Amino acid sequence: QVQLVESGGGLVQAGDSLRLSCAPSGRAFRAYAMGWFRQAPGKERDFVATIAWGTGITSYDDSVKGRFTISRDTAKNTMYLQMNSLRPEDTAVYYCASSMTLTKRRSEFDYWGQGTQVTVSS
Repeated sequence: QVQLVESGGGLVQAGDSLRLSCAPSGRAFRAYAMGWFRQAPGKERDFVATIAWGTGITSYDDSVKGRFTISRDTAKNTMYLQMNSLRPEDTAVYYCASSMTLTKRRSEFDYWGQGTQVTVSS
């Protein structure tokens, strides 16, 4: 059973930064791409960013472009989301997920983490 484990969430003030991490555990893990989604209370789980594991090609939602950076460390088998200039509207549970294609579509991600809370106060 593959498990994705997120870490790095917390409570920060507007304008602060946070870095989220995601690493797989369990049996041998393979994915073409990994991504981050977020879900605010009462809202859908929305795409944030994705990265192709081999090439490093990235894609972002417009709401985070220029503020968030997705990256991966292939040696550590870990993905990151560097979040700068955080805003109250970034408050959500952030989930990492894996996919066999580079996509923004939630339905095409097959393994998910348990989520980590990010709260940004104004």
